[in-house]
Amino acid sequence: MCDTMAAATAHGMLFAKNSDRERNEAQYLDYQPARRYGAGATLRCTYIAIPQAARTYAVLLSRPCWIWGAEMGANEHGVVIGNEAVHPRSTPQRRPALLGMDLLRLGLERSASAAEAVTVITGLLEAHGQGGSAGHLLRRWYDNSFLIADAGECFVLETVGRHWVVEKAGARRAISNTYSIALPDRMSDGLLAHVRAQGWWRGKGPFDFAAAVTNPENPGLAGAIARCGRST
Repeated sequence: MCDTMAAATAHGMLFAKNSDRERNEAQYLDYQPARRYGAGATLRCTYIAIPQAARTYAVLLSRPCWIWGAEMGANEHGVVIGNEAVHPRSTPQRRPALLGMDLLRLGLERSASAAEAVTVITGLLEAHGQGGSAGHLLRRWYDNSFLIADAGECFVLETVGRHWVVEKAGARRAISNTYSIALPDRMSDGLLAHVRAQGWWRGKGPFDFAAAVTNPENPGLAGAIARCGRST
């Protein structure tokens, strides 16, 4: 069971997450200072290397010991992100790519606002894809959703392969291990064509992203929906 939640309060944004990682997998708080990099620098993530940014912001991460990325974190600009495993109708990519936790850390290291983090993560997802096992003892493959907030705004970002949708959230929002965005505020180019080609949506009537892509045979679906409702 894994849940992330955010709520705007009189004192700022309240943000929380729990994590359902496997037994005997250490997860610790890891502070990384801001840094600058020269032209042509590369960055080794959990499985693949990508071009490094010219500068990164200071971050505080909660991360599994063997993964470069993180389950949850915050940066020096007050951007906070948590991720969830989500299960689409399609089989998540097993070839090594960026883990959802890598995308989370990259969003924190390279963004000065929640809105910028959405742009960073979606751009990296389209460029490099998501994939590889996220399991410590067992092999686990899944796509990812993210709750991304700062002191003034909150967004939900949900993905299927290299495609994505974004919803600007209200004063409170929670996500769990299921898709939750029905009518996106924004979506990746080609998403509608993709879901029609897969036979998940016939192109008639309003497009409901969550209904189109959710795997109805996921045994954890009912529990995830219930937990998300309670968290909200």
